[in-house]
Amino acid sequence: MEKFLQIAPHSLAIVLSRVSTEESPAVTEKLQHHHTGYEIFADFKAENMQHFWNKKVTDAISETFFLGWIDEHVLLIQGKEDHLEVLREGWTRRALKPPRGFEIKCIVTVGQPDLPALFTRHLSINSHLSGRNQLGG
Repeated sequence: MEKFLQIAPHSLAIVLSRVSTEESPAVTEKLQHHHTGYEIFADFKAENMQHFWNKKVTDAISETFFLGWIDEHVLLIQGKEDHLEVLREGWTRRALKPPRGFEIKCIVTVGQPDLPALFTRHLSINSHLSGRNQLGG
């Protein structure tokens, strides 16, 4: 069995996909072109802090931290394990909102054996389409 190095314990990778303006006419061109991963994270937090009817989600989202932004599609966040579990559960119940201009494709716990395969699939498709094979943006 292959061992994986857990670089950031208690972390989630949120795989996002941009929503085209035809699918969401309310999303302006400006909102679709965030400048940094941190801005996307801030928007993700703002969208989900509005869950006033679900205190568990608002508490969990307020206690998460930005770790990184990979290949303009993967948002890395960190927090206490119980808060991350609330976010995973919220996503499975379709209660977790994506940042404006995006949809959430999947959520993966960083350190899981599935994560390298997820990045490999995502990066190989992206590099094939864009002609590059690198992390970053």
